[in-house]
Amino acid sequence: MSIERVKEYFAQKGIADKIQEFDVSSATVELAAEALGCEPCRIAKSITFHVEDKVVMIVTAGDRKIDNAKYKKQFATKAKMLGRDEAEELVGHAVGGVCPFAVKENVEIYLDESLKRFETVFPACGSSNSAIELTIPELEKYTDFPVWVNVCKEV
Repeated sequence: MSIERVKEYFAQKGIADKIQEFDVSSATVELAAEALGCEPCRIAKSITFHVEDKVVMIVTAGDRKIDNAKYKKQFATKAKMLGRDEAEELVGHAVGGVCPFAVKENVEIYLDESLKRFETVFPACGSSNSAIELTIPELEKYTDFPVWVNVCKEV
């Protein structure tokens, strides 16, 4: 299970005890916000795309969606999301639990600037009923990302 890989990853960082698991689904922004009792905008959703021979993951605020023009300017290609059946194979996490932790090597992770307006955000932890609360500096620390990007717009 991918949540086990995420737990192991965070155990190595000394913060596995921060992972929250729920008796209800947190597979969508709305469900995660309900399970956590927070605003949907604070859910850090991870969206995955094909870019040439690699996978790109954009972690963005729950109230944002990809702006195709900004995405094309950043990545020099049209946004083509991974299919539902491809996520687990190519990223290491199934849809509903996709997160920027303990992913496969071919995945490039980018954090969208829409997250910077929050003190803390809640990304998933590899399952459809988990999350972790992280400050923005912690998200940066525990996510292997090259740069912040601005590829989203308000919903």
